Amino acid sequence: MRIVAALGGNALLQRGERPDAAIQLNHVRRSARSIAELVEAGHEVVVTHGNGPQIGLLAVESETDPALTAPYPLDVLGAQTQGMIGTLLARELRGRLPGKAVAALVTHTEVDPHDPAFTHPAKFIGQPLTDRQAQRLSRELGWTTAADGRDRRRVVPSPEPVAVLEAPLVRQLLGSGTLVICAGGGGVPVVHDRDTGRITGVEAVVDKDRTAALLAEQLDADALLILTDVTHVFTGFGSAHPRPLLTATPGWLRGLDLPEGSMRPKAEAAASFVERTGGLAAIGPVDNALGILLGTTGTAVRAAVPAGAPSHHAA
Repeated sequence: MRIVAALGGNALLQRGERPDAAIQLNHVRRSARSIAELVEAGHEVVVTHGNGPQIGLLAVESETDPALTAPYPLDVLGAQTQGMIGTLLARELRGRLPGKAVAALVTHTEVDPHDPAFTHPAKFIGQPLTDRQAQRLSRELGWTTAADGRDRRRVVPSPEPVAVLEAPLVRQLLGSGTLVICAGGGGVPVVHDRDTGRITGVEAVVDKDRTAALLAEQLDADALLILTDVTHVFTGFGSAHPRPLLTATPGWLRGLDLPEGSMRPKAEAAASFVERTGGLAAIGPVDNALGILLGTTGTAVRAAVPAGAPSHHAA
């Protein structure tokens, strides 16, 4: 099978952890072990990853660096995170898969310059902030912040992805037997002037899961695995009795009341991939990608739930 495995930002850094390199490397090792199991089982694999904490950290450093006349734009910072996270993943995967070709590729995601998201920032990046920190950064740096649970975080525009520009190259690399790491952080957001051929970066961060779903479609992938820090999608999340969801159709999944800042984008991406391709999408734990594919864990999303499949909820 051809699989796109989308690592969530929490696969690299958990909420509340310091964004130190050593901490992130430990998480990368766990993710790489899970991905390697897919490859060892004979599957073609493309790995995508989040970058919310990392790009937020770089943005703070850039905004406050006295050596700069102006801070680096988000598209350039996004490219930096692709290089940083890509090299960590590539090194770990090469170590676990001796003789396997592994390529970390900086990729660009085309967006519509007229997307309404540019006037309605909603994508969380960076570390949690207290109300006092959020007020100071809004006043001093002009940031827009929004509530994320009990904290606040910076929000930036997140336009819909139109195309991953390097998808044909990724397909060629897969054909040569290469494991490809790409579309990190949703890809570097760009607008493409087809009259001149010019590509220009924009101040935004594309949702990583929506880009992963689009890339999977462009590559004719059989499956999209969205790997995160929970075992399943849960209904009644935050209540006294949350229930793990085993199987779902896209329509049923879209109808659930899911958190906007975390599970909702993953559910939307999974539903979109299944609706547009008829393939399998699944959401589950980052340390057991093969188990998600085999159906022993995670929430499987299919165009139609097969007869005799488990009920929507676990007992």
